[in-house]
Amino acid sequence: MGTIPITGHTGLTCLLGQPVAHSVSPEMHNESFRYHGLDYVYLAFDVAPEQFEAAVDGLITFNARGWNCTMPHKRRMFERVDKLSKEAELIGAVNTVVQENGVLTGFNTDGKGYMTAVTDAGFDIIGKKMTLLGAGGAATAILVQAALDGVAEINVFNVRDNFFGRAEEIVAKLNERTECKVTLHDFSDPEVLHASIAKSTILVNGTSVGMAPNVDRTIITDTSMFHKDLFVFDVIYNPQETRLLREAKEAGCKTGNGMYMLLYQ
Repeated sequence: MGTIPITGHTGLTCLLGQPVAHSVSPEMHNESFRYHGLDYVYLAFDVAPEQFEAAVDGLITFNARGWNCTMPHKRRMFERVDKLSKEAELIGAVNTVVQENGVLTGFNTDGKGYMTAVTDAGFDIIGKKMTLLGAGGAATAILVQAALDGVAEINVFNVRDNFFGRAEEIVAKLNERTECKVTLHDFSDPEVLHASIAKSTILVNGTSVGMAPNVDRTIITDTSMFHKDLFVFDVIYNPQETRLLREAKEAGCKTGNGMYMLLYQ
């Protein structure tokens, strides 16, 4: 990997979040800039919630071309930008900002990354049925983008936690604004879940169950729910093969993890 020459013309792009020291985004973006011959640099800034407004003001002052947001700033950035993309408006969170002369446009690329990863894996889920587990940030982004892109039916399963009420609102909006039939279910009913997976082309784990260090956990404890025509996708990429994916593969399913979703978003 070559180095990027920094000049007086080099444009600033960056990541805002806390913590950010573990992020692979600077490596990915700077290598991409080098590969494409773009005169930009990408840095990671650890920004506490009370510093958020000052940080954004500073980026506008420095004429930063754009930036990414990660936890805990996605909702604050949603409220701060001047314009919203269709998916960001529905999701209620922004992870990517583009600046044009002080005007900030917010996007949410999580769902786009997911849909591209599925296509890249060789699966066409447009017009098909999806079972989605979870209603947190990643799951919501997947839900919205899949509905916007033309997935025919999505059954969402989530425990009755703090996300459930917000999920009800988003499901109602998607049923009103898209052609996708979206239904929200309580995760505690295994018979409904089994029936949904049986008719689905794809099963998505949008939760953190099975993420390191708790690699012995899985969200699907009844492996009879897997069938050979099912594509099982886990948004987790550490470990690269979760227990869910390992057991799905053993049942004859094709599988995919969240690494390419991260790359494409």
